Amino acid sequence: MTTEQGRGGRPRSEQARAAVLHAVDDLLLEVGYSAMTMKGIAERAGVSRQTVYRWWSTKAEILFEASAIDAEQELAVRPAGDPVSDLAAYLDALGRFLAESEAGASYRALLGEAQHDAAVAQLLGTKDVIGDSARTVIDRAVPHLMESVPADRAVARLVGPTFFWILSGRSRAELVAQDLAAAFVAEIRADAGPSRGGAGAR
Repeated sequence: MTTEQGRGGRPRSEQARAAVLHAVDDLLLEVGYSAMTMKGIAERAGVSRQTVYRWWSTKAEILFEASAIDAEQELAVRPAGDPVSDLAAYLDALGRFLAESEAGASYRALLGEAQHDAAVAQLLGTKDVIGDSARTVIDRAVPHLMESVPADRAVARLVGPTFFWILSGRSRAELVAQDLAAAFVAEIRADAGPSRGGAGAR
């Protein structure tokens, strides 16, 4: 059985850890964030509460780890051949993640909790799940345009419309990722100036 180090230097069972991460996803969908407890997570995973507390302090920590692991996989898109198509593929994956994925549901629950729980807000700040994936695609799609545009501003521009659309309850089916990607590239080219807007950004 594969093991890895947990808190206090103790080895932790990868099988038990995976069971806990699956359990927290299932319970979020079944009972919601507020009703979920560490006891319930342990029971659903078939492990003791001591085992759970050995690795995580709160249910938010478990949910965030589960969401982050899945997000890294779901938001990793292959190069599409041209900048707009590459960015559109990412935005399509982001829309699916936020609107349809179990990991996305976990992430949305944590975002909501962070609005009135400083500890959850701090937890979310430890790993920028969406920002990191967006920066990877932006750097790959339009690297020559990013030399004069702040990365955080570019990320906000890319993910902002999809974020707002999904989190405000609108249908993902109405999002046109190709149009959003084309608008993003045009805006970044305008910010970067004519000397940076080469043919590769079209």
